[in-house]
Amino acid sequence: MSESKIKERTPITGEDKKELECPSCEESVQIRDYSENKVICNNCGRVIKDKIKDRGPEWRAYDQKEKENRSRGGPPMKETIHDRGLSTQIDWKNKDSKGKSISPEKRSKIYRMRKWQKSTKMNEQKDRNLSLAFSEIQRMSSQLGLPNNVRDVSSKIYRKAVDEDLIRGHSIEGMATAALYIASRKNQVPRTLEEFAEVSYMDKNEFCKNYRYMARELDLDLPPADPVNYVARFSSDLDVSGEVKTRAISLINKAQEERLTVGKGPSGIAAGAIYLASKLEGEGRTQSEVAEAAGVTEVTLRNRYKEIKEAFDLDA
Repeated sequence: MSESKIKERTPITGEDKKELECPSCEESVQIRDYSENKVICNNCGRVIKDKIKDRGPEWRAYDQKEKENRSRGGPPMKETIHDRGLSTQIDWKNKDSKGKSISPEKRSKIYRMRKWQKSTKMNEQKDRNLSLAFSEIQRMSSQLGLPNNVRDVSSKIYRKAVDEDLIRGHSIEGMATAALYIASRKNQVPRTLEEFAEVSYMDKNEFCKNYRYMARELDLDLPPADPVNYVARFSSDLDVSGEVKTRAISLINKAQEERLTVGKGPSGIAAGAIYLASKLEGEGRTQSEVAEAAGVTEVTLRNRYKEIKEAFDLDA
């Protein structure tokens, strides 16, 4: 048994041990397996209880200092909220603590309290800026199908840009789009510049200008976009076989070794490799179909296709 598995299994002692006697061997020493959410008899191995709830914290601490720093009450902070979710909120349900409806006189007072609370939460320009930007990030993330970790990273990047006073003179929507694109690049989530420009309703050139400005001023080291990450997505849209996907990835890897991909768009390289692989595997797709799936022009597709084909002397 691995060391991590042993750490996740702990013996049950005290009152819990008395409550969970094994019905098979009547042994009162059991082990709680946190990885499987089960209570197991230490003597005969019978599962006494399963689907148990872990009532401990969702974080880990390896020393007392780290435990004190991470200990808190309530839910964790959320970077996608302008105040990180630390402020209180008055519920919009007009009911008291017992669930009974409140009187009309108290409703008017609570309504005014809600308005005051909302205005004080957005009292500063920075809060209004963050709130608008994070709502844009949420909208664009949903349209692009980006995971939650990309949203969190983009919110951190935008918050840092606000702290560095980089938003002044630029549109909030443009800088929010730039932060989201940078986050997707950092997490290797394949999305093209054209897709970001489309969901942000911005001109592509202006969006690229904001992206380069934010990356430069925040000194962000972004890995180059890998064309391999685009293959699965484009292949799924084209409904090609797994052999075509594998062949396309192999062609891209060889092209990268020969430095054929330097200075070229990743979506164009992926499109050219998929088109060539589909012809080699006998699943021919037209240039227009592949170009449309990849969001590139047919001219770009043909250029990348010819470069890879001639470099490796392939007959397709």
